[in-house]
Formats: sequence, structure tokens, C-alpha cells
Amino acid sequence: MAKIAFIGLGVMGGAMARHLRHSGHEMVVYNRTRAKADSWVAQYGGRAANSPAEAAEGAEAVITCVGNDDDLAAVTLSRDGAFRAMPKGSLFIDHTTVSAKISRQLAVEAKDFGLLVIDAPVTGGQIGAEQGTLTIMCGGREKAVEAARPIMAAYAKKIVHVGPTGHGQLTKMVNQVTFAGIIASLSESMRFAQAAELDLNQVFESISGGAASSWQMLNRWDTMARDEFDFGFAVDWMRKDLGLAFDEARANGATLPIAALIDQFYSEVQHMGGGRQDTSALIRRLAKDK
Repeated sequence: MAKIAFIGLGVMGGAMARHLRHSGHEMVVYNRTRAKADSWVAQYGGRAANSPAEAAEGAEAVITCVGNDDDLAAVTLSRDGAFRAMPKGSLFIDHTTVSAKISRQLAVEAKDFGLLVIDAPVTGGQIGAEQGTLTIMCGGREKAVEAARPIMAAYAKKIVHVGPTGHGQLTKMVNQVTFAGIIASLSESMRFAQAAELDLNQVFESISGGAASSWQMLNRWDTMARDEFDFGFAVDWMRKDLGLAFDEARANGATLPIAALIDQFYSEVQHMGGGRQDTSALIRRLAKDK
């Protein structure tokens, strides 16, 4: 069992850290809001640190799951950041969804400290984090990814090495662009069924086993029909993730017109007060009435 520092105990990070603790690892945790770290330790054990650097002291692996590029830079490269305190040869795993640019920057910085680094964004949502069934897309050197596998196995059902540094984040962008399109089409199809006065349960039974099926349909059809939108990954975060994809597309020449349109739809949901609701709240912008 390893000594692991986990930085960022939100909906995803807190659950992943719990799986590591239950697997027997020695855990030191850090969260920007200290009360959340104290609460996690009270429930699961381990120790709460006062800074990322304190958490990283003597750790064999440091794992981050924070908010955005700036947050990630702060917990790794600042005066109190983890990189300065990590032992030479230790492992850094980043589960944050961020730009490929900062992932590459961290890999360069980590080389000076003698660290192994992977960018490892996840998919599977809050349910996947809670159940330990996430899929992880990893960018980095083979040696680093193989060192990380036995640790990440505590909360993942699939771990894929997709390429060199930054490719994990690029693959996550592909995931988010695809995911946005699925939610948009599912929202429209459900409103169409309601306008046609179809029985939604029968519609689901008819189409959920065929070509139209998706994770979103299987897991959110019922909750969308009931106007329930409190299931983890928020609209605000989706717009952040799509923004990363748009930035990358401007650099690599790809065109994302449908994703850009859906991003505008999500902006409408934010203006309706739904920024903290989960991404299936996209259906709110479509009226139920005929």
C-alpha cells in the first residue's frame, strides 16, 4: 500500500479518495476549503494537510482533482505547491479536466523535479466516481502510466493510455463534444415525444435497447422527465470543458459548429438559473407545451 496525497475533495475527488482509503492506502488530503478536508478525514480516516506542499511531503503519489487550469497551477507550482515537496521519483496523477497546454507545462516542470507525470481526466460522472467504475484516459510516458495503474484501479473500470502528455486532455475534449451532442438530441427527442402525447415509459422501453440508446438515455431519461437535475456534473463545468475544446480547435484547425450551438444553449440554461444543475438540465430551454 502506498502513501498518497489527494488534493481536491469535490464530488469526484472525494469519492475517488474514499476508494483509495478503503483499498488500504495511507491518505493525506488537502482541500481549499479546510472544513471539507476535515469532514472527509472524520468519515474515512487519514490526515488533513494545511497546504498542497504539506500533503505531498513523503508521498509516493500525489493526485489532483481540482477546478481549472489556474487551480491546478496553484496546487502544483506555487510556493505552497506540491511539486516542491514531492520526493524525487514519485508519481503525479492529474484527474482535473484542463487544457492540454497546462498538462504539457506541468510535464516539463515535473522533469526538473524528477517526477513521473500523467494527465488522466475521467469520464463516468458522479455515479462512476461513487461506484468506482470510472474510465480514465491517460496521457504521458508508458512508465508513468504503468506506475499509476494499480493506484487508479481502486476507482476505475477502464484505464486507457491514449498517447503522450496532453493526449489525455485532448481525448477528454472529444468526450465532452460528443456528450454535449447526445444530451441535446435526447432533450429534443423527449420534448417531441411529450408533444406527441406518447407514454414516455413505453418510448423508453421501445428505443433504449437499439441504435438510439446511450449512457445518457439509460441513466437520465426518467430524471429528465421528472425535471430533476441534481446529479453531479454541472452546466457551468460543461461550458468550461467546451471552452477548452474550442480553444484547441482554433489551434488545430478543427471546426465544431454543432458544439458551439449547444454551448449557446447551455448559456441560456445558465441565464435561467441552471448553472449548478447537471448537464441534463439542457432540456429546460425547450418548452413542454405543444
